[in-house]
Amino acid sequence: MGSAPHDPTPARTPDGVRLITLAAEAALPTRFGDFRVVAFDSVDGKEYGAVVKGDVRGHTGVPVRLHSECFTGDVMGSLKCDCRDQLEAALRYIGRVERGAVLYLRQEGRGIGLSNKIRAYALQDAGLDTVQANHALGFEDDLRNYALAAQMLQELGIPSIRLLTNNPKKAEGLVEHGIVVEGRIALAVAPNVHNARYLATKKAKSGHLL
Repeated sequence: MGSAPHDPTPARTPDGVRLITLAAEAALPTRFGDFRVVAFDSVDGKEYGAVVKGDVRGHTGVPVRLHSECFTGDVMGSLKCDCRDQLEAALRYIGRVERGAVLYLRQEGRGIGLSNKIRAYALQDAGLDTVQANHALGFEDDLRNYALAAQMLQELGIPSIRLLTNNPKKAEGLVEHGIVVEGRIALAVAPNVHNARYLATKKAKSGHLL
């Protein structure tokens, strides 16, 4: 992440609440390029991670992907979503440029958790779309919050970003927490027979720019 020293002052919300602290970092060679892997400790008891390419501290317009964890897609290669495809597209993009970062957020199932996501899968198997399934379980379409992501960017010393996303709500969430979003970089991934309805629902009901 360059030679600039890390500011030991932890990131805080505008009202001074400390949510997250950079805990450790090390070199991480990957199939997408050479990165630094960074671990964060959080007040919610979870550990968060990021990979960083190049010197990002103090630079503006840094390409950044906020990626919410997806056990079924990222780890198991599920074809029901496009999560792993988007993650790999973002890593390939950042691996080719001078600097950038991917933040890995502990918000499984758009914030409803793994068990509830699998319950939603079962409802989708019965004919509901993703939004209808969440509502049937008593949840909103998307429960994710980007306060921790904003503080991770602050800890990394990134004053402004270009966001790799198809979801304008992510940009809105970061701006709400004080991050300057200079623009959006689209992530185009091809649909498959298993996730075509999922992607159509993202566009029609969740406002994703697909």
